[in-house]
Amino acid sequence: MSDLKAQITEQMKDAMRAKDKARLGAIRLMLAEIKRIEVDERIELDDARVLAVLDKMVKQRRDSIAQYLAAERPELADKEQQELEVIQNFLPQPLSDDEINKIIDAAIAETGASSMAAMGQVMAIIKPQIQGRADMGAVSKLVKAKF
Repeated sequence: MSDLKAQITEQMKDAMRAKDKARLGAIRLMLAEIKRIEVDERIELDDARVLAVLDKMVKQRRDSIAQYLAAERPELADKEQQELEVIQNFLPQPLSDDEINKIIDAAIAETGASSMAAMGQVMAIIKPQIQGRADMGAVSKLVKAKF
């Protein structure tokens, strides 16, 4: 079992003991998604893959919040926001803009990329380094701006 998955399981037990239903519900959603992938692919997820799952869940929550606010459903947006905050507790500390730019510059230098044609190679190097620590969409825009 990955360290991150074990930590999430431990936090679930703590939320049960504290009778914190909102936190418990969000943690159960995370564990259910991890378990679904493990069963579907018949593998045990490592920390990097668990981070990718949590990162995807954060993106989904952000999208849902925007849609609920656009539909004038603030009560549903609040629920998603609470889940988002719980999920973010398990993600590593976000990177600063300077750190992201350094990683992008290093990846461009490493690949020798000089045009948009090499963006896939650059993103392949960047993604494992920033997974769960920055919004990939925003990073992609920064990489495009460099070319």
